[in-house]
Amino acid sequence: MAGSTTNGRADASESRPLIEVTDLTKRYMMGSQEVWALDGVSLSIEEGEYVAVMGPSGSGKSTFMNMLGCLDTPTGGMYHLRGEDVSTFSDNELAEIRNREIGFVFQTFNLLPRVDCLRNAELPLIYSGMPKAERRERAAEALRSVGLGDRLDHRPNELSGGQRQRVATARALVNRPALVLADEPTGNLDTETGDEIMRLFEALHRQGNTLLVVTHEEEIARHARRIIHLRDGRLERDETVEHPVLADAEIAAE
Repeated sequence: MAGSTTNGRADASESRPLIEVTDLTKRYMMGSQEVWALDGVSLSIEEGEYVAVMGPSGSGKSTFMNMLGCLDTPTGGMYHLRGEDVSTFSDNELAEIRNREIGFVFQTFNLLPRVDCLRNAELPLIYSGMPKAERRERAAEALRSVGLGDRLDHRPNELSGGQRQRVATARALVNRPALVLADEPTGNLDTETGDEIMRLFEALHRQGNTLLVVTHEEEIARHARRIIHLRDGRLERDETVEHPVLADAEIAAE
């Protein structure tokens, strides 16, 4: 998880959810037309939850992910992450909290093609200023945790699609973030490889990571323990998943 905090942050996070959004809104102007990408969303997510966000095109799910990932700021409302109201943060403060508290896994992997897996995985630590020896050991540890301990010196073009997504997941985990956000993580993968990645996410959840997966696929969402449904920028339904797709089969096999 995230590193050391001030006493103020630690005290706040003990009594509050990991994520708490209240009346979150986001408004865009498209020419003269006002568009509400988010319209008064309120919810909380506890540490260690595995959540999927679903909705049709234009529902606001990508905007919601950008808000939670501190990639964008709301027009109105509040967003508390570990007790801090990040909706009021400056761009520099948002960049700092992204690097410290949030790991991202993207549909298109976003790996640097000319460097090896180890270098790709350690990138967030380079930005945080960690000494080279420490960050390379941390990156190797993250790659081993996703089953790529024997691929440290391989470049992305030497890997399968599933292996590339595992490198992207290792990069997301390397800072030991409070929250891992995955945007359509199986969108560029075939069904078998997509199932492999979802088994990896299941393992990460069991290790105590907080996961939020944005997807338009019901089958992918059913791997989570909770599904948040958005429509027209509003929270339409908040559903508990009684029988997650992989969990029951994997528990039976243990």
